[in-house]
Amino acid sequence: MAPVKSSPLQTYLAGRGPKVAALVTDLDLAIRAAHPNFDVAVKYKMLMYALGGDWRHWVCAIGETNKGVALRFLYGVLLDDPRRILRSGSSVLKTWDFGFDDVVDQAAVGAYVTEAVGRYGEYRANAAEVLESSRAAGKAGRGTRASD
Repeated sequence: MAPVKSSPLQTYLAGRGPKVAALVTDLDLAIRAAHPNFDVAVKYKMLMYALGGDWRHWVCAIGETNKGVALRFLYGVLLDDPRRILRSGSSVLKTWDFGFDDVVDQAAVGAYVTEAVGRYGEYRANAAEVLESSRAAGKAGRGTRASD
């Protein structure tokens, strides 16, 4: 009998506690409901979701933090963020943080994922410009705070 290959979700959850497992599982369900055709793999200690095997320009990823679980969007700076929940990360990355006791709003997560998928082509076509613009905005924002 051939060994059963574990799914990326099972691989990611191996050895993690029940609170992390519950959050990650709920996020995974919301992400896959929003876009069932993602390629999914564990990369860089995160559960990553990509289109067409394009891991260099992944769409979103789930990772564990000290305080809970983070849903990261590689090019989150392009997202509208109507809930104002995305925290800035490196250059173009934005993160939605979930505490261990938070409940995942499946529809809200799905809306962010759907928008991110919709902006994938825009990011791929303009990645250098998006990065440059994001870095310039970050520098301008730091300069403003320093002069306050």
